[in-house]
Amino acid sequence: MTADLNDRSGSPSPDHWRLLYESPDAVLTDGASNMARDEAILQAVGAGLAPPTLRLYGWQPACLSLGYGQRVSDADEARLRDHGWLLVRRLSGGRAILHVDELTYSLVLPADHPLTAGSVMDSYRRISAALIGAVQRLGAVSETARRETTGRAEVRAVCFETPSDYEITANGKKLVGSAQVRQARAVLQHGTIPLSGDISRICDGLQFVDEAVRELAKTSVRSRAITLSEAVGHSVSWEAAAEGVHGAFAEVLNIRMTPGVLSDAEWAQTESLRTSRYDAKDWTHRR
Repeated sequence: MTADLNDRSGSPSPDHWRLLYESPDAVLTDGASNMARDEAILQAVGAGLAPPTLRLYGWQPACLSLGYGQRVSDADEARLRDHGWLLVRRLSGGRAILHVDELTYSLVLPADHPLTAGSVMDSYRRISAALIGAVQRLGAVSETARRETTGRAEVRAVCFETPSDYEITANGKKLVGSAQVRQARAVLQHGTIPLSGDISRICDGLQFVDEAVRELAKTSVRSRAITLSEAVGHSVSWEAAAEGVHGAFAEVLNIRMTPGVLSDAEWAQTESLRTSRYDAKDWTHRR
Protein backbone atom coordinates (compact mmCIF):
# COMPACT_ATOMS: atom_id res chain seq x y z
CA MET A 1 0.00 0.00 0.00
CA THR A 2 2.78 2.44 -0.85
CA ALA A 3 2.80 4.91 -3.67
CA ASP A 4 6.12 3.78 -5.13
CA LEU A 5 4.99 0.34 -6.28
CA ASN A 6 4.94 -0.10 -10.05
CA ASP A 7 2.50 -2.02 -12.17
CA ARG A 8 3.64 -4.18 -15.11
CA SER A 9 3.49 -1.21 -17.50
CA GLY A 10 6.22 0.56 -15.53
CA SER A 11 3.98 3.47 -14.49
CA PRO A 12 3.21 4.12 -10.82
CA SER A 13 0.52 1.78 -9.54
CA PRO A 14 -2.35 3.36 -7.63
CA ASP A 15 -2.28 3.40 -3.87
CA HIS A 16 -5.22 1.51 -2.34
CA TRP A 17 -7.32 3.36 0.20
CA ARG A 18 -10.58 2.80 2.04
CA LEU A 19 -13.35 5.33 1.35
CA LEU A 20 -15.95 6.12 4.02
CA TYR A 21 -19.03 8.18 3.13
CA GLU A 22 -21.02 9.49 6.11
CA SER A 23 -23.50 12.21 5.16
CA PRO A 24 -25.01 14.55 7.79
CA ASP A 25 -28.04 12.22 7.88
CA ALA A 26 -25.95 9.19 8.84
CA VAL A 27 -26.10 7.82 12.36
CA LEU A 28 -23.77 9.18 15.04
CA THR A 29 -22.56 12.35 13.33
CA ASP A 30 -22.60 14.43 16.52
CA GLY A 31 -19.36 16.16 17.44
CA ALA A 32 -18.09 13.65 20.01
CA SER A 33 -18.82 10.68 17.75
CA ASN A 34 -17.14 12.30 14.75
CA MET A 35 -13.95 13.11 16.64
CA ALA A 36 -13.89 9.67 18.30
CA ARG A 37 -14.24 7.99 14.91
CA ASP A 38 -11.35 9.97 13.45
CA GLU A 39 -9.11 8.95 16.34
CA ALA A 40 -10.22 5.30 16.22
CA ILE A 41 -9.25 5.21 12.53
CA LEU A 42 -5.93 6.90 13.36
CA GLN A 43 -5.14 4.16 15.88
CA ALA A 44 -6.20 1.35 13.53
CA VAL A 45 -4.16 2.65 10.59
CA GLY A 46 -1.14 3.22 12.82
CA ALA A 47 -1.36 -0.35 14.13
CA GLY A 48 -1.58 -1.74 10.58
CA LEU A 49 -5.14 -2.97 11.18
CA ALA A 50 -6.77 -0.70 8.60
CA PRO A 51 -5.68 0.68 5.21
CA PRO A 52 -5.13 4.37 4.47
CA THR A 53 -8.57 5.91 4.84
CA LEU A 54 -10.36 8.92 3.38
CA ARG A 55 -13.49 9.68 5.40
CA LEU A 56 -16.07 12.20 4.13
CA TYR A 57 -18.69 13.20 6.67
CA GLY A 58 -21.13 15.76 7.99
CA TRP A 59 -22.30 16.95 11.40
CA GLN A 60 -25.70 16.72 13.08
CA PRO A 61 -26.42 18.78 15.10
CA ALA A 62 -24.17 21.77 14.50
CA CYS A 63 -21.05 21.74 16.67
CA LEU A 64 -18.30 24.16 17.63
CA SER A 65 -14.94 22.38 17.72
CA LEU A 66 -11.96 23.78 19.60
CA GLY A 67 -8.35 23.10 18.68
CA TYR A 68 -6.38 20.81 21.00
CA GLY A 69 -4.66 23.65 22.83
CA GLN A 70 -7.37 26.30 22.56
CA ARG A 71 -8.91 27.87 25.66
CA VAL A 72 -12.43 26.66 26.36
CA SER A 73 -13.20 30.20 27.51
CA ASP A 74 -13.14 31.23 23.83
CA ALA A 75 -16.52 29.48 23.55
CA ASP A 76 -19.72 31.01 24.89
CA GLU A 77 -21.34 27.87 26.22
CA ALA A 78 -24.61 29.56 27.16
CA ARG A 79 -25.06 30.88 23.63
CA LEU A 80 -24.13 27.49 22.19
CA ARG A 81 -26.90 25.88 24.26
CA ASP A 82 -29.36 28.58 23.17
CA HIS A 83 -28.63 27.76 19.52
CA GLY A 84 -28.76 24.00 20.07
CA TRP A 85 -25.09 23.69 19.08
CA LEU A 86 -22.70 21.20 20.67
CA LEU A 87 -19.11 21.74 21.82
CA VAL A 88 -16.18 19.37 21.30
CA ARG A 89 -12.39 19.56 21.48
CA ARG A 90 -10.39 18.15 18.55
CA LEU A 91 -7.27 16.02 18.80
CA SER A 92 -5.69 18.34 16.21
CA GLY A 93 -4.59 21.91 16.79
CA GLY A 94 -5.79 25.18 15.35
CA ARG A 95 -8.67 27.44 16.25
CA ALA A 96 -12.44 27.14 16.56
CA ILE A 97 -14.66 25.95 13.71
CA LEU A 98 -18.45 25.89 13.60
CA HIS A 99 -19.37 22.66 11.82
CA VAL A 100 -22.67 23.28 10.05
CA ASP A 101 -23.73 23.08 6.39
CA GLU A 102 -20.33 21.69 5.42
CA LEU A 103 -18.42 18.69 4.14
CA THR A 104 -15.61 17.48 6.40
CA TYR A 105 -12.80 15.28 5.13
CA SER A 106 -10.39 13.25 7.23
CA LEU A 107 -7.38 11.52 5.75
CA VAL A 108 -5.49 8.95 7.83
CA LEU A 109 -2.18 7.55 6.56
CA PRO A 110 0.62 5.47 8.06
CA ALA A 111 3.47 7.63 9.33
CA ASP A 112 5.81 6.23 6.66
CA HIS A 113 3.47 6.93 3.73
CA PRO A 114 5.08 8.99 0.91
CA LEU A 115 2.44 11.74 1.30
CA THR A 116 3.49 12.31 4.91
CA ALA A 117 7.26 12.40 4.33
CA GLY A 118 9.13 15.41 5.61
CA SER A 119 7.57 18.19 7.63
CA VAL A 120 3.93 18.93 8.35
CA MET A 121 4.10 21.72 5.76
CA ASP A 122 5.51 19.28 3.18
CA SER A 123 2.51 16.99 3.67
CA TYR A 124 0.07 19.91 3.66
CA ARG A 125 1.48 20.97 0.29
CA ARG A 126 1.00 17.50 -1.22
CA ILE A 127 -2.50 17.02 0.14
CA SER A 128 -3.52 20.56 -0.81
CA ALA A 129 -3.04 19.64 -4.48
CA ALA A 130 -5.94 17.19 -4.17
CA LEU A 131 -8.07 19.72 -2.29
CA ILE A 132 -7.47 22.33 -4.98
CA GLY A 133 -8.46 19.74 -7.57
CA ALA A 134 -11.65 19.06 -5.63
CA VAL A 135 -12.88 22.65 -5.43
CA GLN A 136 -11.91 23.23 -9.06
CA ARG A 137 -13.99 20.19 -10.05
CA LEU A 138 -16.87 21.85 -8.22
CA GLY A 139 -16.44 25.09 -10.16
CA ALA A 140 -14.36 27.33 -7.89
CA VAL A 141 -11.18 29.12 -8.91
CA SER A 142 -8.85 28.21 -6.06
CA GLU A 143 -5.26 28.45 -4.94
CA THR A 144 -3.13 27.79 -1.88
CA ALA A 145 -2.72 30.59 0.60
CA ARG A 146 0.60 31.79 1.95
CA ARG A 147 0.65 33.18 5.45
CA GLU A 148 -0.27 36.85 5.60
CA THR A 149 1.35 39.46 7.80
CA THR A 150 -0.89 42.52 7.81
CA GLY A 151 -1.97 45.23 10.17
CA ARG A 152 -5.56 43.99 10.21
CA ALA A 153 -7.03 42.86 13.49
CA GLU A 154 -7.72 39.13 13.68
CA VAL A 155 -10.49 37.25 15.45
CA ARG A 156 -7.93 34.89 16.93
CA ALA A 157 -10.39 32.26 18.16
CA VAL A 158 -11.76 31.60 14.64
CA CYS A 159 -10.10 29.14 12.25
CA PHE A 160 -11.69 30.59 9.11
CA GLU A 161 -10.74 34.20 9.88
CA THR A 162 -7.21 33.85 8.50
CA PRO A 163 -5.78 31.34 6.00
CA SER A 164 -2.57 29.54 6.97
CA ASP A 165 0.14 28.25 4.65
CA TYR A 166 -1.15 25.79 2.06
CA GLU A 167 -4.80 26.19 2.98
CA ILE A 168 -7.20 26.77 0.11
CA THR A 169 -8.63 30.13 -0.91
CA ALA A 170 -11.20 31.19 -3.52
CA ASN A 171 -11.79 34.78 -4.63
CA GLY A 172 -9.04 35.75 -2.21
CA LYS A 173 -10.93 34.33 0.79
CA LYS A 174 -10.31 31.21 2.86
CA LEU A 175 -12.39 28.24 1.65
CA VAL A 176 -10.85 25.07 3.10
CA GLY A 177 -9.42 24.91 6.62
CA SER A 178 -7.32 21.92 7.72
CA ALA A 179 -5.44 20.66 10.78
CA GLN A 180 -3.09 17.75 11.28
CA VAL A 181 -1.92 15.52 14.13
CA ARG A 182 0.82 12.88 14.10
CA GLN A 183 0.76 10.11 16.69
CA ALA A 184 0.34 6.34 17.12
CA ARG A 185 2.53 5.73 14.00
CA ALA A 186 -0.01 7.48 11.80
CA VAL A 187 -1.01 10.91 10.50
CA LEU A 188 -4.51 12.37 10.64
CA GLN A 189 -5.35 15.45 8.59
CA HIS A 190 -8.90 16.65 8.67
CA GLY A 191 -10.52 19.77 7.36
CA THR A 192 -13.75 21.46 6.37
CA ILE A 193 -15.34 22.84 3.22
CA PRO A 194 -18.24 25.14 4.21
CA LEU A 195 -20.97 24.63 1.65
CA SER A 196 -23.56 27.31 2.39
CA GLY A 197 -25.01 29.67 4.96
CA ASP A 198 -23.54 32.63 6.80
CA ILE A 199 -19.85 31.96 7.32
CA SER A 200 -19.84 34.37 10.27
CA ARG A 201 -22.31 32.33 12.35
CA ILE A 202 -19.36 31.01 14.36
CA CYS A 203 -19.21 34.36 16.14
CA ASP A 204 -22.59 33.56 17.73
CA GLY A 205 -20.91 30.77 19.68
CA LEU A 206 -17.82 32.67 20.87
CA GLN A 207 -17.14 35.05 23.74
CA PHE A 208 -17.02 38.78 22.98
CA VAL A 209 -16.96 41.72 25.34
CA ASP A 210 -20.17 43.12 23.86
CA GLU A 211 -22.49 42.81 20.88
CA ALA A 212 -20.83 45.65 18.97
CA VAL A 213 -17.53 43.75 18.98
CA ARG A 214 -19.35 40.57 17.94
CA GLU A 215 -20.80 42.36 14.91
CA LEU A 216 -17.38 43.73 13.98
CA ALA A 217 -16.00 40.20 14.21
CA LYS A 218 -18.75 38.90 11.91
CA THR A 219 -17.92 41.56 9.35
CA SER A 220 -14.25 40.59 9.50
CA VAL A 221 -14.99 36.88 9.03
CA ARG A 222 -17.31 37.55 6.06
CA SER A 223 -14.60 39.65 4.40
CA ARG A 224 -11.94 36.97 4.75
CA ALA A 225 -13.73 33.61 4.40
CA ILE A 226 -16.21 32.16 1.90
CA THR A 227 -18.52 29.19 1.38
CA LEU A 228 -18.32 26.94 -1.66
CA SER A 229 -21.77 28.04 -2.83
CA GLU A 230 -20.64 31.69 -2.73
CA ALA A 231 -17.46 30.83 -4.59
CA VAL A 232 -19.23 29.03 -7.46
CA GLY A 233 -22.42 31.11 -7.57
CA HIS A 234 -24.88 28.29 -6.96
CA SER A 235 -25.88 25.76 -4.33
CA VAL A 236 -23.62 22.71 -3.89
CA SER A 237 -25.04 19.67 -2.10
CA TRP A 238 -23.09 17.54 0.38
CA GLU A 239 -23.27 14.61 -2.06
CA ALA A 240 -21.88 16.65 -4.96
CA ALA A 241 -19.07 18.01 -2.79
CA ALA A 242 -18.21 14.50 -1.58
CA GLU A 243 -18.02 13.21 -5.14
CA GLY A 244 -15.76 16.11 -6.07
CA VAL A 245 -13.37 15.45 -3.18
CA HIS A 246 -13.35 11.70 -3.77
CA GLY A 247 -12.70 12.12 -7.49
CA ALA A 248 -9.93 14.66 -7.03
CA PHE A 249 -8.07 12.63 -4.42
CA ALA A 250 -8.24 9.57 -6.68
CA GLU A 251 -7.04 11.45 -9.77
CA VAL A 252 -4.48 13.88 -8.35
CA LEU A 253 -2.85 11.44 -5.92
CA ASN A 254 -3.25 8.30 -8.09
CA ILE A 255 -5.43 6.50 -5.55
CA ARG A 256 -7.70 3.50 -6.01
CA MET A 257 -10.48 3.85 -3.45
CA THR A 258 -12.72 1.05 -2.26
CA PRO A 259 -15.90 1.96 -0.37
CA GLY A 260 -15.74 0.40 3.06
CA VAL A 261 -16.98 0.50 6.63
CA LEU A 262 -15.39 0.61 10.05
CA SER A 263 -14.31 -2.71 11.49
CA ASP A 264 -15.95 -4.02 14.65
CA ALA A 265 -12.77 -3.08 16.54
CA GLU A 266 -12.90 0.48 15.18
CA TRP A 267 -16.54 0.81 16.19
CA ALA A 268 -15.72 -0.44 19.69
CA GLN A 269 -12.83 2.00 20.00
CA THR A 270 -15.04 4.82 18.70
CA GLU A 271 -17.54 4.19 21.48
CA SER A 272 -14.78 3.98 24.09
CA LEU A 273 -13.18 7.24 22.94
CA ARG A 274 -16.52 9.00 22.65
CA THR A 275 -17.49 8.30 26.26
CA SER A 276 -14.06 8.53 27.89
CA ARG A 277 -12.67 11.52 25.98
CA TYR A 278 -14.74 13.52 23.53
CA ASP A 279 -18.00 13.52 25.51
CA ALA A 280 -16.15 14.09 28.81
CA LYS A 281 -16.07 17.53 30.40
CA ASP A 282 -12.49 17.12 31.66
CA TRP A 283 -11.32 16.78 28.02
CA THR A 284 -13.43 19.60 26.59
CA HIS A 285 -12.55 21.91 29.50
CA ARG A 286 -8.91 20.92 29.77
CA ARG A 287 -7.83 24.52 29.10
